[in-house]
Amino acid sequence: MPVWKVTLEYEGTRYAGWQEQPRERTVAGELRGAAKRVFGEAVEIGGAGRTDAGVHALAQVAHLRAKKRPRTPRGLAIALNDGLPSDIHVLSAEPAPERWHARHDATLRSYVYQVSRRRSAFLKPFVWWVREDLDLARMQQAAALLRGMHDFASFAETDDDEKSTKVRVYEARLEEAGPLILFRFVASHFLRKMVRRVAGVLARVGTGTMDPGEVGMLLASARGNVAEWTAPPSGLFLERVLYGNEALPPLRPAVFGGVDA
Repeated sequence: MPVWKVTLEYEGTRYAGWQEQPRERTVAGELRGAAKRVFGEAVEIGGAGRTDAGVHALAQVAHLRAKKRPRTPRGLAIALNDGLPSDIHVLSAEPAPERWHARHDATLRSYVYQVSRRRSAFLKPFVWWVREDLDLARMQQAAALLRGMHDFASFAETDDDEKSTKVRVYEARLEEAGPLILFRFVASHFLRKMVRRVAGVLARVGTGTMDPGEVGMLLASARGNVAEWTAPPSGLFLERVLYGNEALPPLRPAVFGGVDA
């Protein structure tokens, strides 16, 4: 059966996440509806990552399986976009091997979380504004403890689909970009709400509420509940899904408006 690799971006504000759910509007549900109209038949869809409600994507990857291959890659991307709402956009479509799977064949995933140090008239849907002063150096010190293989049970919401709460983190980096603090998190996979809870803990470190070393203690104990510190979904973006030896682009703001202040 022909397989297509589809890369898309979306603003997740209006959606209950990527994964299809009964009586909920989801990104995968919108993509399925558009694909069914294009191919004239039901299609199989799978995504590389299950973004939560309100979370955005700069380059989510999905596979489409359909009996027909009626269009060129460019024609398929255009046709899908014609059937999608304006906050979901297909960046590219290309043929893939018959057994290719968007999630199982991915090697790494990267997320970016955007924290704003100032209130903005433009950025609310795309950042978490933290009113208190943030010490970036303290946050970077804490983030360094995240790299490597760790048990993130303290940072994860229970998910029956996950067999293990251990995750190998390849990059946990924070950089300034004007009034924004950008947090890039690269790992083999991610647990439910893991990035948002890590971002919430790093913010507490930045405000001085927690010591950087306490992050290591949370990882070492695999106990404790940081759910109350979960950062809002508005600041979180699935940045890239990597296959093979692909490289990440330079870390830049996902969206930005206004001037430094």
